Amino acid sequence: MGTKDNGSSRREFIKTATVAAGAAGALSACGRHPGGSPAENHSVKGEGGLPITVAGYTYDRLQPLVDGRVQIEGCSLTYQKGGISDLNKHVFNGPQTIEVTEIGLHPYMLAFANDGFRGYSLLPVFPLRTFRHKSIFIRTDRGIERPEDLRGKRIATPGYSSTSLTWIRGVLAEEYGVTPEDVEWVTASKAVDATAGETSKQEKVVPDGLTIHQGPPGKDESDLLESGEVDAVFHASEPRAYVERNPVVARLFEDYRQVERDYFAKTGIFPIMHAVVVRNDVIEEHPWFLGAVFKAYSQAKKMNDEFLRKLGWAMISAPWLAQELEETRELMGDNFWPYGIEANRKTLETLFRYSYEQGLASRELTIEELFHPATLEFSEKGS
Repeated sequence: MGTKDNGSSRREFIKTATVAAGAAGALSACGRHPGGSPAENHSVKGEGGLPITVAGYTYDRLQPLVDGRVQIEGCSLTYQKGGISDLNKHVFNGPQTIEVTEIGLHPYMLAFANDGFRGYSLLPVFPLRTFRHKSIFIRTDRGIERPEDLRGKRIATPGYSSTSLTWIRGVLAEEYGVTPEDVEWVTASKAVDATAGETSKQEKVVPDGLTIHQGPPGKDESDLLESGEVDAVFHASEPRAYVERNPVVARLFEDYRQVERDYFAKTGIFPIMHAVVVRNDVIEEHPWFLGAVFKAYSQAKKMNDEFLRKLGWAMISAPWLAQELEETRELMGDNFWPYGIEANRKTLETLFRYSYEQGLASRELTIEELFHPATLEFSEKGS
């Protein structure tokens, strides 16, 4: 199956929309931050109140929090930009100096279930979520026309137990009957995406009963796919060979947008990749803090939604952005990126089940044990 213009144009749309929306937010903050960009590693916002650091990526839906248009009530905020693997390691094995941080949802699950980690509590805020049908890349000369053709093939990954890979394997098993045991796995020795940081321990968990090999030194997943040493790659980032339009590399699902829309229409699941955690000692000392953090993240997202709805089509260099947003709302509702437990219960419980079924989490986790009790009723309704 080859690369089609539809997939390429959609890829460019997503990249352009995300970058441009963030840039638009940055423009409004230039007067407050010498140098112009709120995406520097440290940008101090607010004065007085509880001094805290919030860490994560600078998505458009977080931009009002990053640039200071939205404050966390009662706090003086420093926003620190960081890659997800580095943030994971900071929380699980590092100095734990950051009070609020983005985290890989599945690595947190594994640390909680398998390692007894209790230093931070989950908040039902999900900065990154994406459908993962788009994240399966194949050699075009290996007879792979449909998901079922992956059986018996060699598949390269950047680890094994990241959130994205757990979702991919779960969807393949549940929707297409292709289980992890049906394929041969190769973990690359070199990261294709250096921006995420060094892979954390929780992203390298491998269950028993699989055929899995370590890739040759110095080669990332794209190298392995280009050389023909593997038949496919599962990866959250697009392999270099695909970006460079190598004719031997394509997506398994050429019209992945339609496949992903059909998946949502069938299941109601919008897969969650990252969540937000809050350090437990801060919660214990300041019981009001969790609610203030949830409110700020929600306000930032709503502010960005209004920008996209009213002016985004003009400010972002994607000619059919307005239509894309209209079609997304028609399918997924006005709040298509919800925070809170109830709006995300099915999605969360599906990932919990996938992790246990794949032999990763030692037990099937529950929402009530994983999220801080004070957050179970948090909702964006009426806010």
